[in-house]
Amino acid sequence: MPKIVVANWKMNGRLADNRELMQAILARLPENVLSVLCVPFPYLAQGGEILSDSGLKLGAQDVSAFSDGAYTGQVSAEMLVELGASHVIVGHSERRALCGETDADIADKAARARAAGLTPIVCVGESLEERDAGQVAEVVTRQLDALDGKVDMERIVIAYEPVWAIGTGRSATTQQVSEVLGLIRTWIGQRSAQPQRTPVLYGGSVKVDNARELFALAECDGGLIGGASLIADDFIAICTAAAATKHQ
Repeated sequence: MPKIVVANWKMNGRLADNRELMQAILARLPENVLSVLCVPFPYLAQGGEILSDSGLKLGAQDVSAFSDGAYTGQVSAEMLVELGASHVIVGHSERRALCGETDADIADKAARARAAGLTPIVCVGESLEERDAGQVAEVVTRQLDALDGKVDMERIVIAYEPVWAIGTGRSATTQQVSEVLGLIRTWIGQRSAQPQRTPVLYGGSVKVDNARELFALAECDGGLIGGASLIADDFIAICTAAAATKHQ
């Protein structure tokens, strides 16, 4: 199974810039890595057109827990599939913090995504206050527990993103990352007959200069990339680091 590198553009992009960025990535994307571009909703149609039949997968940044109905402003998993998406980020820390999404909400969204054929990339992680209070295992386990019985563990991706290391320029040490990824892998192993089929990613200020070290961790299957995914050279370098790192 190749390493996975997921780009989260967050609320960034313009049509002309998007085309230039996607084409630049397509021209230099290394083999032996699964890359997914998660773009804002308005640019999914553009992404579907440009990335069609390419080595790059298209993803969204959120999804509704409902299939259809009176849910103004929400976007269903079925709509995302029609636009060419194969993946969707669920439960990003910014959604949890800014939109009040609960663990139960996120589990419902992941289940809805799977039912429509999408691969949910479920984000978990602790705040700085929770880490300082020694609650990392408690928080991450609680977030994971909400998924139990809701989704097939072998059909999702888990992304560990310590909230305090997202967009701050700070990144967790390899030891800190390894410990939490190990916790996640243990949790998956207790619920899946084939735990190796559930990729576990790290997201939290992954950059060109630390990507190879992070991807070399035995527990790490790739990364969820924020700011660096908006720069073609940086994203390609991170994908290249993933492709060059032997999968454990």
